[in-house]
Amino acid sequence: MDKTTTQPAFDRAEFDRMADEWRYIMTDMICRAGSGHLGGAFSLVEIVMTLYYRIMRTDPANPRWDERDRLVLSKGHAAPVLYLALAYQGFFPMAWLKTLNADGTRLPSHADARYVPGIDMTTGSLGQGLSCACGAAHAARLDGKKHNVFCIIGDGESNEGQNWEAAMFAGHHKLDNLVAITDYNKLQIDDFTDKLLTLEPLCDKWRAFGWEVFEMDGHDWDVIYKTINAAIAVRGKPAMIIAHTIKAKGCCLVENKPESHNIKVPDQATYDKFLNSLTAKATLPY
Repeated sequence: MDKTTTQPAFDRAEFDRMADEWRYIMTDMICRAGSGHLGGAFSLVEIVMTLYYRIMRTDPANPRWDERDRLVLSKGHAAPVLYLALAYQGFFPMAWLKTLNADGTRLPSHADARYVPGIDMTTGSLGQGLSCACGAAHAARLDGKKHNVFCIIGDGESNEGQNWEAAMFAGHHKLDNLVAITDYNKLQIDDFTDKLLTLEPLCDKWRAFGWEVFEMDGHDWDVIYKTINAAIAVRGKPAMIIAHTIKAKGCCLVENKPESHNIKVPDQATYDKFLNSLTAKATLPY
């Protein structure tokens, strides 16, 4: 039985509006917490929205539905954007969002499958997510399952050697039910990736490990949808999508700056400054 979340017809204006809304809500969530990983969550908004609203098969009433598509957010510090997707899809109440990283919260700063319905893997130790996604994809094949496994990794995270071990495994086993996405916003915690440890030629590296490789603008709705579907259609090998994104997109205070990685909000004045810096305002749902 095809039990999926309702996927509305694509309305560009509505998706643009909702992307602005998500960025506003995430800013409030992180500012309430006093700190958080704003930049890497903002860079994924359009990608995560496309996955949950236009591509992935899920069932909020049964988060562990066996036939669901899986998503491993390996860059687990970007959890706020995943929390927004799950709340909007009905996996848990909107009121949880305002408790991000608070004492007793169900929503810690990094994605946690123990507490959050709809999270497929607890992440935050960078470099491990792709290995687990490979395991999930390999297990699905052995069990004769038809679902897809998606994995989002960071470009800074791509410095981790375990990613390349996983890449070798996936290529060897021809895991064509695995689609990985690199959030290539060109920044990591300390500086621009090219200054710290360049990844180039990134596409050629993945091809050398036996992957089909795509590149896309990670903020263009049409390109995202077309590219992810093309990656799903690949047969005989895993697919990697290099998504060119802007870290902290839409927040003029820290957009495309290293300090966007983990913002600090010590007082009300800083809170107001961040909320007022956004390109669009929205009503909080809690």
